[in-house]
Amino acid sequence: MDTMLLTAGLGALIGLALALTGAGGGILAMPLLILALHLTVIQAAPIALLAVGLSALLGAAIAFREKRLRYRAAGLIGIVGVLTAPLGTWAAHQVPIAPLTVVFALVLSYVAIRMLRDARTAPADIAADQKLPCVLNPDEGRLNWTAPCARALMATGGLSGVLSGALGVGGGFVIVPSLARYTNLSQQSVVGTSLGVIALVSAGSVTVAAVSGLLLWNIATPFALGSVVGMLTGSRLSGRLSPGLLKQAFGTISLLAAVTMIIKAVSAS
Repeated sequence: MDTMLLTAGLGALIGLALALTGAGGGILAMPLLILALHLTVIQAAPIALLAVGLSALLGAAIAFREKRLRYRAAGLIGIVGVLTAPLGTWAAHQVPIAPLTVVFALVLSYVAIRMLRDARTAPADIAADQKLPCVLNPDEGRLNWTAPCARALMATGGLSGVLSGALGVGGGFVIVPSLARYTNLSQQSVVGTSLGVIALVSAGSVTVAAVSGLLLWNIATPFALGSVVGMLTGSRLSGRLSPGLLKQAFGTISLLAAVTMIIKAVSAS
């Protein structure tokens, strides 16, 4: 019972992170599962994706109701991500556990450092004449679909899918900055659209893991249920907390987790 409560509590933290940032859920889920529950990267990946996928689906539904989800963009990114996720899964099974853990920790370190840097930097205003691949049509309120826009979204989906399959992350830390860079969507629309993509990409990878018998349901179930509770709580808090403080907090936690994982992997090898 104590282990189940701990697992559910860890899942709630992931759902909360995902609701507040649109990213960071999967990237934080992995070190929590590895360090607190002593799982390997291969064991933790599908559990993290199940929790992140369920909470992202709930968040995406809320965003759709509030008209913050760009479902066409999310669909394109998500479909490409689902198609490329098996490539990441295959690659992960070719690498020994210790090096794979170090690779994940290095990716986590990069994300953490970027979060800490962004937290100290005021967002720059985009010049009105700056050409972005994907821009909203002011009359229709939808993205103008062009070849450069499609290429940018497909590249985002491809990278997020590979990382999802290989490292058990939803890919939000790729999707959110990509949408912010290539589109003129508001931050709330970026977060909502990112949640939609994460739900799609995670579903594909979790299905493969479940069919293959790689999903530890005794841990995955309370972890996933906790993440849903965290998502519901975070959705109520979203917009009330400072984005800079959130990035600083998640960045610090992620960096500490990355260092701990590297030390553990090196000492075990």
